[in-house]
Amino acid sequence: MGYSERDKYGMYSSNSAGPGPALMGADTLLGEKIVNEYGIELGDIKEIMLDMQTGQVAYAVLAFGGFMGMGEKLFAVPWQALHLDTANKRFLLNVDKDRLKTAPGFDKDAWPDMADMQWANSIHAFYGTDPNRPGAPTRAPGGVTPAAGGDLAPDSGSSLDPRAGNQGGDTDISRIRGSNIG
Repeated sequence: MGYSERDKYGMYSSNSAGPGPALMGADTLLGEKIVNEYGIELGDIKEIMLDMQTGQVAYAVLAFGGFMGMGEKLFAVPWQALHLDTANKRFLLNVDKDRLKTAPGFDKDAWPDMADMQWANSIHAFYGTDPNRPGAPTRAPGGVTPAAGGDLAPDSGSSLDPRAGNQGGDTDISRIRGSNIG
């Protein structure tokens, strides 16, 4: 079942202008298949991880391997590594299936600290994505949020984001991460 079939509110209906594909409901993307450039299925989206400091999607958690959920391995894939294929209603990830088997993954009962910058940098290095681009986690080790001109107090609740493009002024819709529109 694809995202259009999981649409409870008619946002992808052909009878509605709707928000998709520029904006999509997170709940409709859970279970969405991810394939590589050769059409080989790599797994499906089990969870979408939000960076609570910036409001950006940081990762899609991909399940791969196993049988009927048994022995399945989870992978945090940087959102910017995924591309929406609107024609086939699926996501593309430019990773060979054999290479994905060697990706840093985790068990469903032992999630990593995704706010740990060392962990985040290793994930971005594996997928060839930029950890400084929007969508990468903003929390540094110890719960300190980096800010221009110095550090904020741990867990201060501030959402300052010194990275370019954080002021919402980007009107070029083709630059939306994970999108192939425009």
